[in-house]
Amino acid sequence: MKKFLKWFGIVFGVVLGLVVVVVIAATVRANGLLTQQWEFKPDTVQIPSDPEALAHGQYLVTHFMFCSDCHGEDLGGAEFFTPEDGAGTLWAPNLTSGQGGIGGTYTDADWLRSLRHGIRPNGENLIIMPAEFYTTIGIDDIADAVAYLKTLPPVDRQIPARALAFMPKVMLGLGVIPATDLLPAHKIDHAAVPQPAPTPGETVAYGQYMAMVCSACHGEDLAGMPPNAEGDKPAPNLTPNGELGNWTEEEFITTLQTGVTPEGNTLDSEQMPWPQLGTASEADLRAIWLYLQSLPAKTAN
Repeated sequence: MKKFLKWFGIVFGVVLGLVVVVVIAATVRANGLLTQQWEFKPDTVQIPSDPEALAHGQYLVTHFMFCSDCHGEDLGGAEFFTPEDGAGTLWAPNLTSGQGGIGGTYTDADWLRSLRHGIRPNGENLIIMPAEFYTTIGIDDIADAVAYLKTLPPVDRQIPARALAFMPKVMLGLGVIPATDLLPAHKIDHAAVPQPAPTPGETVAYGQYMAMVCSACHGEDLAGMPPNAEGDKPAPNLTPNGELGNWTEEEFITTLQTGVTPEGNTLDSEQMPWPQLGTASEADLRAIWLYLQSLPAKTAN
């Protein structure tokens, strides 16, 4: 019995030592992913200041970039998850120039680096922020958006420093949480040359452009997504073979404007940002409808 206990102790000690080594290695790798450096040519677009550019930037930020979903209605920052959630501390930053806001310190280059590359001025990789979609925005449009963000009314709100909890960091380091799921900089082509936006109009091409963020919830092919681990409802199939298959263009626009589908179902504004989309111009909504109608008909994912 003593011999068995001795060998059990040795084996347990070895296993425990291996676990400790793996955890340390995973933590080191996670820290490396969070601070990974990327080589790219800085964007040199001129940020405008004329009223037309500011108005257009506000339109994009409000209706299609969905900044308020994470940063709050006043864009002064909002809690994303807390230590009580078990994931650590993460707040969407205060975008204004008020106390605790980044707007008072960010240069034009800092704004462009964050929006187009998912990287903070200090080199840290942003967490969750959907920069991979903003890289598809025309360079002049992103410049208009930055111009508007620089004029936000100041909000005094101090934002706690981000801190991933121990287990999420280990899971990131082990690849259980893929870096591309958490860190947008890891799925962006940083060498891609900024492109101009397509010509505005009720066209398939412009509709695809304005539907830039839809794939975040509805899948890359827009054929829908199943419920996630948090129990959120499945994102519908937007192709002609899906939930919109029997809708008319007017019913589509009315649904976005009212939040009520032709079948009488009420959309959840926390999961589907219909208030932001529905107050966009009808011309842009018609362009999105044309784009959705042009998609290959697919069964739901």
